[in-house]
Amino acid sequence: MNYSYIQTPIGSLLATRTEKGIASISFMTNGRPVPPQTGWRRSDGLFHDLREQLGSYFDGHLTSFDLPLDPAGTTFQRDVWTALLSIPYGATRSYSEIARAVGRPKAVRAVGAANGANPLPIVVPCHRVIGSNGSLTGFGGGMDVKKRLLELEAGSRTLWEE
Repeated sequence: MNYSYIQTPIGSLLATRTEKGIASISFMTNGRPVPPQTGWRRSDGLFHDLREQLGSYFDGHLTSFDLPLDPAGTTFQRDVWTALLSIPYGATRSYSEIARAVGRPKAVRAVGAANGANPLPIVVPCHRVIGSNGSLTGFGGGMDVKKRLLELEAGSRTLWEE
């Protein structure tokens, strides 16, 4: 496994990559930090594409990522993550809407668990999933980060300029 640290306006991220693509992105200052594991190799050059696209995203210029992805997960989790990729930039969906989109309308809690297990936050936009009443719900990077990401996508740049 290759890894690199990426500095962003929401803090340092630890990204991992397999031969097939980006495998994970972890928040180092929020959520549950994941340190590099024994046997991982730091390979900053392999993450140029991710670093560039994240920079464009945080600058408000990139609305969807074009990266090779290789997340590990169950078939159901991968179905949920694919549904997350269909949420347009600046839009949100509820857990029940995602459950219907994956053909499992009663699996709202399972969708929530799969959303929480998303190993590629931001790139696979789990931050765009909210409660059915419009409330913000959990996010691995913390609720403040989720709010900031949604505000960025809504066109509010003020929090990024602080």
